[in-house]
Amino acid sequence: MSPQSLLLSVLAYFGLLYAVARWTSRGARNADFFIGSRNSAWPLVAFGMIGTALSGLTFVSVPGSVGNDGFAYLQVVLGQTLGYVIVAFTLLPLYYRLGNVSIYAWLDERLGNWGWQTAAIFFIVSRTLGATARLYLVIRILQDISFDALGVPFAVSTFVIIGMILLYTWRGGVKTIVWTDTLQTAGMLFGLAACIVFVSQALPFSFAEIWARADAADLTRVWGTEPDARDFWLKQLLAGAAIGIAMTGMDQEQMQKNISVRTLGQSQLNMMVTGIAMLLVVTAFLSLGALMTIFAQHVGLEARGDRLFPAVVMGYLPVGLQLVFVIALISALFPSADGALTALTSSACNDVLRFERRKDLDEATRMRLRTRIHLAFAAVFVALTVAFRWIDDPSMIGLMLRIAAYTYGPLFGLAAYALLARRPAQGPLIAVAAVGAPALCLLLDAAQASIFETYRIGLEMLLINAAATYALLWLVSFKRSRGG
Repeated sequence: MSPQSLLLSVLAYFGLLYAVARWTSRGARNADFFIGSRNSAWPLVAFGMIGTALSGLTFVSVPGSVGNDGFAYLQVVLGQTLGYVIVAFTLLPLYYRLGNVSIYAWLDERLGNWGWQTAAIFFIVSRTLGATARLYLVIRILQDISFDALGVPFAVSTFVIIGMILLYTWRGGVKTIVWTDTLQTAGMLFGLAACIVFVSQALPFSFAEIWARADAADLTRVWGTEPDARDFWLKQLLAGAAIGIAMTGMDQEQMQKNISVRTLGQSQLNMMVTGIAMLLVVTAFLSLGALMTIFAQHVGLEARGDRLFPAVVMGYLPVGLQLVFVIALISALFPSADGALTALTSSACNDVLRFERRKDLDEATRMRLRTRIHLAFAAVFVALTVAFRWIDDPSMIGLMLRIAAYTYGPLFGLAAYALLARRPAQGPLIAVAAVGAPALCLLLDAAQASIFETYRIGLEMLLINAAATYALLWLVSFKRSRGG
């Protein structure tokens, strides 16, 4: 497929998204932008959240990881499903009872203004880094298969694609992305199914032979059995649960869609359906990864990691499937980016500028400030996506999860302390505790080879980070109570 055809496909797909955005954003107000005026249909939210939770990282990195790790990532997703249950029956009732636009406003009661704003800032940092890592991976692939051949620099590609996303989220916000994410999730899942079918047909083996080869190559291994290893099953399950709680339940992007649903019961049902769907879809991606690894071995293809999927599709499969792959890839890209832009704008407006509590701002002024902040975050996205080009990690999903352990850990710790601790913490030392915990974890990570003989810390670093945050908050509150 020619680079020109791929470019036209991208533009046509964006045109469809823009048309949907125009239709859904008619008469949109700030309440529509932030939480869809709490009038979203839960099936749409549940379906669209699959695309947001998976993103281009899952679409490319999860299949590419099978060659090295087998199905081990499924342990994390099983843990995430448990985390979704906890979120549905602990945090969602709290969010609905308080009725705030921001999910961090409830921290004000227990941790004061410093707790509220510290949580919001950690979310802003976390979501900005995570979203731009996802963006980088997909734009890099589009660059490799199309834009380089057209002579378009990576920075220009990034600027144009983020400009497209900015354009269709400009007015409608959550009201729009509930619909566009549904469309994009459908495109991603159709691409996944089509790739599984075509790669299976391209292999000269029966299903039984394919499974036997995958099993012999240890590609279907799920459970890590060595307690000292990073992928030990208990560590992965607990880390997955922590990821589900922190990266969904304490994430403004994910929760702003959940609380846009009409009732608490529908929102809880949405979380349960999303968790089950995630398990099924990730299993399908891992199965595709096993198929592609076997295919690469069969044809002598040396591509590994994140480069395996595009190398197989663009080098060995029909032109029609190449088009499906590109559309599915873009469908995986946009939900993680459009939701992040909207959520970051919402957090800046409602957590930092306190729109809900500012009586001096009329609707027109709020909308003007909101659009400027939206534009500023888009500019940050461009800069950080270009910066990720210098890092170019071979497995971006591993990099993203490592980043999340340091940025979402304090969020988890703050929420746990606010829910469980009897003695409230107050004041600027809350921010010191939230920053100090990941700093201690960085030192632990650097020294673990000398501290432990064979044990290695993996994704459970998020739990360690949260526990360190909780402990430091307890010390801060203890000092304050003694001093008071």
